[in-house]
Amino acid sequence: MATMSMEIRRVETKRDLKTFITLPLRMYRGNPYWVPPLQFDEWATLDKSRNPAFEFSEAEYWLAYKDGKLAGRIAALINHRYVEKWGNKYGRFGWVEFIEDFEVAEALFRTAEDWLRSKGMVGVNGPMGFTDLDKEGLLIEGFNEMGTMPMIYNHPYYPEYIERLGYTKDVDWLEYEVKVPDSIPEKVLRVQDLVAKRNGLRIYEWKTTRELRQKFAKDIFALLDEAYAPLYGTTPLSERQVESYIDQYLGFADPRFTKVVVDGDDRLVSFGIVFPSLSRALQRSRGSLWPFGWIHFLYAMKFPKGIDMLLIAVDQKHKALGAVAFLMTALITSCQKVGVVSAETAGELETNVEVQSLWKGYDRRQHKRRRAYIKML
Repeated sequence: MATMSMEIRRVETKRDLKTFITLPLRMYRGNPYWVPPLQFDEWATLDKSRNPAFEFSEAEYWLAYKDGKLAGRIAALINHRYVEKWGNKYGRFGWVEFIEDFEVAEALFRTAEDWLRSKGMVGVNGPMGFTDLDKEGLLIEGFNEMGTMPMIYNHPYYPEYIERLGYTKDVDWLEYEVKVPDSIPEKVLRVQDLVAKRNGLRIYEWKTTRELRQKFAKDIFALLDEAYAPLYGTTPLSERQVESYIDQYLGFADPRFTKVVVDGDDRLVSFGIVFPSLSRALQRSRGSLWPFGWIHFLYAMKFPKGIDMLLIAVDQKHKALGAVAFLMTALITSCQKVGVVSAETAGELETNVEVQSLWKGYDRRQHKRRRAYIKML
């Protein structure tokens, strides 16, 4: 498709896909807040032969060129399990980038919308990925805050352009920076001790990722599926997806920060997958471990000053029994021991007051907001 100096090209080859994946390295060059994604994660997600989500999803990717120069990208996708679960024939857009030129944004979105319409979709929302564990939500507040590995960063003009194209708010997520307290109040420790005695809860002190994977990996993602089922846009994970996410989330888990709460029979009741912040390491390595990026990652993992809270869940039975507070106390203790001073939460739905209440007793600030948009076709 070409109009005057605009050209939209479908991604068809591995070389095209490489251009698609690496485009943000050009778009954000010199931006002190943008954090590049791990390049091998992007390949694993966008390569149709590797991502198990393509068992029930379909997608197309496009690149925009203006005056012969690379100017943007967009993905359009359909998660058929989403359509089946929620009863909405909505497609999704994601991995969207464009220079500060409305013509480029308009051409990209028109192409994605036309494809979704041809597939029978009646609406489109995003930015979203194939599943809830992919990056989602356009940044609309917090452009001068350091980005994090799990979340999208984008230029401030993106929301304006997308709204000009007819997209409106569907839902917002909030993010918090939470300061690690100098000490845990005696009252909190007494309550935790009481919870432990009454309900037999304790922190399982795992030592190696192999032990964590063998003993809890499948249970962690089963609990995740259960706990996140009512949340916006979620779909159940397939067996192949679980295997993939086990590698992605538990392959580099750190026993100081990834916490597991069990009952008296060593059954999983709650977990928190938390990583040392890799933001600076990703910036310095441009998202690649090779040839020398692994040095930055190793340093960030060994001497963290901040942590990223990726996933937290608790089973329904133990929600009211203090399991999450139990987990948080253990995490704070570990942070204090190694000198971590702050934590970044992942996106929390603005309506999820239950999760947001976790931070009420801490020195915190809500510093970022992101949005999923929707448009009827």
